[in-house]
Amino acid sequence: MQRSGALSRHNRVVGEDLSGILNKVLAGERLSFDDGATLYRTPNLSGLGYLANLVRERKHGDRAYYVRNQHINYTNICNKHCKFCYFAKNPKEGGPQPYLFSIDDVRAALRKHADVPITEVHMVGGINPKLAYSYYLDLLRTIKQERPGVHIKAFTAVELVEIQRVSGKTMQETLADLKAAGLDSIPGGGAEVMSDRVHDLLHPKKIGPREWEDVAREIAAAGLPQYATMLYGHLETVEERVEHLLRLRNLQDELGNFLAFTPLSFHPEGTYLDHLDAPTGADDLRNIAVSRLMLDNFAHIKAFWIMNTVQVSQAALWYGADDMDGTVHEYEITYPEGHLGEKAQVVTRPKLVSLIREAGRVPVERDSLYDEVVSTESADPIRREAIRIPVLQ
Repeated sequence: MQRSGALSRHNRVVGEDLSGILNKVLAGERLSFDDGATLYRTPNLSGLGYLANLVRERKHGDRAYYVRNQHINYTNICNKHCKFCYFAKNPKEGGPQPYLFSIDDVRAALRKHADVPITEVHMVGGINPKLAYSYYLDLLRTIKQERPGVHIKAFTAVELVEIQRVSGKTMQETLADLKAAGLDSIPGGGAEVMSDRVHDLLHPKKIGPREWEDVAREIAAAGLPQYATMLYGHLETVEERVEHLLRLRNLQDELGNFLAFTPLSFHPEGTYLDHLDAPTGADDLRNIAVSRLMLDNFAHIKAFWIMNTVQVSQAALWYGADDMDGTVHEYEITYPEGHLGEKAQVVTRPKLVSLIREAGRVPVERDSLYDEVVSTESADPIRREAIRIPVLQ
């Protein structure tokens, strides 16, 4: 009787069009390509979120993770000229000025936040063909010298292909050198949407889907944990989004090496695609929810508040996300200068904890491998500040 009542409640929330998927979710069955397309197209966003939350709470209960981290973008000089990119210096008028961090610049960036007990440095940059192999090794060594014990998550698959090129070595030899210099894990960027069509339209000079998957295999063979992402909201179709998720799911079945998945919303301001509409909160929540449901073999789904806003990321904790990323210092990739407005680039730990609590979840500080950080600080009082969450249109 109780089970029947619970099932009836589930069905009332998700509605008839999602009832078949509901049955699969309750039974723990893997969803199909057609299921993914249905989830992307259903007008019932609340029902979709409800399904994703069932899986999220099955895996993590009320826990919501965060990390204290710093981002370093060592250069914006890049020879790939991706049409969706604002960060890299490109021929579009009004773009950013080119820069390249010296090793002293990296030291200065780290020392700027020396008082913050970060556990992770996330470092990526453009593909600058003039950089020597030694430069990349020195970047890693410098971070370890300045922040002993910090976890370095650095170099996307696209960067690794370039680093291997200048090394003159095999990928395995290159990864071994990078590990010895301090590399601890690999971020998931560079895949964008794994579609040959999108690749040819938007980033033909960059590695394609198959090569990205091959690099992921090399990373796993080298014993380096890695993350995965998807950049959505540009020229991709619903079917291409689902295909991307299924390719990642198959790769995780094969490798078991991905720690988390982050859906990344495309921001068109200042890019070659600035005629496109900006992302909506509804689309952000939809992508997080579909990702949670389709990627059954990924432990964690991350809401990256820099791209989604803190308000949408709070709501995402009820739409499948169990992670709000971190404090994030000096992130430079998403927004052009002067367009930040309300889109802050850093939150303090107390603020982030407060945001998670206000969303009705239990904050858990983690390290880069999702091990819980045991704080030695005194019980720091968290000021509860009012957060206005706008109604999604």
